[in-house]
Amino acid sequence: MDLLINSHVLLWWQWQSRDLSRAAREALNDRRNRFVVSAATIWEVSIKRHAGKLDVEGDLAAACRANGFDLLLIGAEHTELAGALPLHHTFDRMLIAQAKSESLVLLTQDRKMAIYDVSLLG
Repeated sequence: MDLLINSHVLLWWQWQSRDLSRAAREALNDRRNRFVVSAATIWEVSIKRHAGKLDVEGDLAAACRANGFDLLLIGAEHTELAGALPLHHTFDRMLIAQAKSESLVLLTQDRKMAIYDVSLLG
């Protein structure tokens, strides 16, 4: 399965948090899966880190690469689709657009994302 990892799942996995659901943990431990992290996720974490809302150390993009996660750049078609989505979320609209256009399953524990008609796991 090709999984696009949402920021909270990525951070909880990195921190080995008990907040991570069983389904998310099993998916992340299954090396048959392909793991993808959006540039939007790296950007979101960076903004929140520098605003003092997150205590995250190190280079998150490098950590993703070191763990075999693919990094997904933001393309023009992603921005077109994200801009057309309802305004229920901010950064997550980009993830939803990328999941839809790249045929990825969004690994998230945010059940509110189901309103966007995107494949979810978590």
